Amino acid sequence: MALLKQLNIANTPLQNHLLAALPAVEFEALSGHLELIPMPLGEFLYEPGVELQHAYFPTTCIVSLHYVLESGATAETAGVGNEGVVGVSLFMGGNTTASSAVVQTAGYAYRLDKKILLREFARSGLLQRVLLRYTQALMTQMSQTAVCNRHHSLEQQFCRWLLLTLDRMPTNELVMTHELVASMLGVYREGISIAAGKLQQAGVISYRRGHITVLDRLKLEGKTCECYAVVKTELDRLLSDGLLADAKFSKSNAQPSRVI
Repeated sequence: MALLKQLNIANTPLQNHLLAALPAVEFEALSGHLELIPMPLGEFLYEPGVELQHAYFPTTCIVSLHYVLESGATAETAGVGNEGVVGVSLFMGGNTTASSAVVQTAGYAYRLDKKILLREFARSGLLQRVLLRYTQALMTQMSQTAVCNRHHSLEQQFCRWLLLTLDRMPTNELVMTHELVASMLGVYREGISIAAGKLQQAGVISYRRGHITVLDRLKLEGKTCECYAVVKTELDRLLSDGLLADAKFSKSNAQPSRVI
């Protein structure tokens, strides 16, 4: 809880990239309804089959979207940090989902009631395009995760996961046990320990119980597969270049002011 209090000092909705991309008028329509909430490690935001009531815009936390099998085994399909939103089923019309959403890295997020989200989404402004573009990026992450888990080595998967997590963090240190990483990747803990040991010997990371520190990001990128670059490039294309183009389009097509 002390860590959460520290993270709360600088929290603002604009730390979330989707909210920061909105024009002032659309942001103001949401800002009064955004509720800052603590996101402790292990907190479930939703579970399979349960109707979603809120969307969550992470600022300093990371949320894992994953499936839990009847055997109890789990595997992550995607992670969501300050680049995105948790609860795409709300504006895609599903209201429920077959997956779970659980906090992977403690921090904060802004919660928004689904009625407000759907009301503003229906206005067909930039918010709608922002959320749809992010959904496409999320689908890319999910599909690439499936391919990576099937065709690439555990060490490459681990490196991909570390890089994607690192991109959402303000520091190069992750508070993360091998057990938790293993559950995200759907593998045995021993496999993660072996992969982490190789990376530590190569000077890429250092780790002690519950903490992983990335020492050399370039080496880490060199040891991962192409899946990280695919996800990163698509996210940048849709949410950086794409949103900039949308904003320019909206501005150029704005109705001129009437002189009375």
